[in-house]
Order: sequence, then structure tokens, then C-alpha cells
Amino acid sequence: MGEDRFWDRLAERYARQPIADEAAYQRKLQITRDYLRPDMDVLEFGCGTGGTAILQAPYVRHITAIDFSQAMLDIACAKAAAAGTGNVTFERADITRFAPPAGSFDVILGLSILHLLADKDAVIARVFRLLKPGGVFISSTTCVGDTMGAFKLIAPLGKALGLLPQLDVMTSAELVASLTGAGFAIEQQWQPGRGKAVFIVARAGSVLPEGRVTSGEQAMS
Repeated sequence: MGEDRFWDRLAERYARQPIADEAAYQRKLQITRDYLRPDMDVLEFGCGTGGTAILQAPYVRHITAIDFSQAMLDIACAKAAAAGTGNVTFERADITRFAPPAGSFDVILGLSILHLLADKDAVIARVFRLLKPGGVFISSTTCVGDTMGAFKLIAPLGKALGLLPQLDVMTSAELVASLTGAGFAIEQQWQPGRGKAVFIVARAGSVLPEGRVTSGEQAMS
């Protein structure tokens, strides 16, 4: 079963589920807003049913929100219309093939998505290219490897049976290493509790002429 069909099948149930930790979600929204400005263009990949994009839309110029599930996007468009939100564009796209010009976005959001990708390093590298110099990547990621490393054996079987989506059983240390290895500097890292998603704000550095990646602060030193 393709990933799009897996999430299409779950879209209605997903949309009805309450937020598991409302207090943590509200804190993540507020931290994100501290980085948003009215003149900014934002990308959210893996936007699901669009709730976060709609809530953050009043704080920026425009949000491009993509997902590979059309059923999720149909719900998102209906929610945006009901809310009167006019500066969010929902688009069916896969971040692994999404290719606008480099440096198109001030901020990119990847919320509850990196652990569902087959190659997070490739996606993080793509995010880096899509950000403007000094742009910010904000992610919230379930790092199952921190608490259930044995899930590495279970996840492939669950996916093969159509019971689980693609799942990267990463640790938080592996996630941070992927981000810093791609040229990001970690500005904030927060986890509301053991087993909870790891929330990270990472700033894109500068690419030097020889291709070496350094943080923006190092580049100015």
C-alpha cells in the first residue's frame, strides 16, 4: 500500500482525533510564532488536515502547505474556507520531489513528519536548500529509538502488512546529528516528557564557495 493511500484511508479519523497534549501543542505554536514575521513566506510539508497552517497564517504573508494525501488536503481546504483563511495554499506534493527555486522560504515547518520518511537526511538537505540564508527549520519529531529501539524490527513488518506507515526509528541524538550535519545550528530543543515528540528550532547556515557548510555565526567570525 502506498503512503498516500495509507493516509487517505485514515484522513477522516485523523481529523476527528483531539490533540494528545494541548498544552505542549500551544507552546510549540507560540515558540514558532516568535520566529514569524508579516513579510515571511512559509512552507509546511506533511501538513495533514491543515490545522497548524491555518493557525499560523495570520502571522505571515503566505504559507504553502503540502501533503501527499489528497484526502487530508480536501479536509484542510474545507477547514481553511470555514475559517476565512486566504493566505494558505494547499498543494498535493511529496517533499522528496517538491522543487521550487532554492531560497524560496523564510521558515519551513516539518511537524510530526520526519519520522515518517524513508530518508530523513535527503529531506533535511532539501529543506536547507529551500530556505533563505539564515532561514529557520522548525520540526516536531517522534524519536521512537530513544525509548523503543526494538521497534526497528517491528516497523518494517507493520508497514508490509499495511498496519503501519513508513517509520524511521531514530533517536533524538541521530536527529540532531542529521540537522547539524546538513548545516543547521540548533537554536532550541524541547521535549515535554519521556516518549514525547522532540521539538527543534534549527537555523540554516551559509554554504561557503568550496561547498563546506558553516553556521551563519561562524561565517561572520
